[in-house]
Amino acid sequence: MGKTIRGLIFVVDDNIDTDQIIPAEYLTLVPSKPDEYEKLGSYALIGLPDRYGKFIAEGEMKTTYPIVIAGQNFGCGSSREHAPIALGAAGVEAVVAESYARIFFRNCTATGELYPWEAGDRLCDHFETGQEVTLDFDQNRLINHTLNQEYSLKPLGEVGPVIDAGGIFAYARQTGMIPNKA
Repeated sequence: MGKTIRGLIFVVDDNIDTDQIIPAEYLTLVPSKPDEYEKLGSYALIGLPDRYGKFIAEGEMKTTYPIVIAGQNFGCGSSREHAPIALGAAGVEAVVAESYARIFFRNCTATGELYPWEAGDRLCDHFETGQEVTLDFDQNRLINHTLNQEYSLKPLGEVGPVIDAGGIFAYARQTGMIPNKA
């Protein structure tokens, strides 16, 4: 069986910006330090309006939602690479959105933190937080087990292997584009 992610989803709508994903006050945390990486994750999506509910339960460091479902223009705003890093540190493995801000999509790929899938449908209008889904990489589909429905996704294409490798530098080392560290 190919790569899949199965778990609960957290649903947001359009124009979720990088300040909502990780507010500027937490950008002093250094993701390359393990304890600060974990702490950065604990603040992921803390800038969202209250109507979305809690992404990370009180007193926890990680989320129970490995997949975020979003509308249009997810990750808009500033170009901070902390946004996909914070989501990855929180335990998110993939975001499925109608569309992305180009810099957020690129930062997902460059950091290797999470998979930015694009949906052909506006899933955020049909899904609810807490539903269980499977993201099937081989079939480019999202299966909503709660609704017993399947949705086609756009293929990841060339970004898939880069994210699989752990980001652009790891991929470049893996493929011989740059020498491995000694």
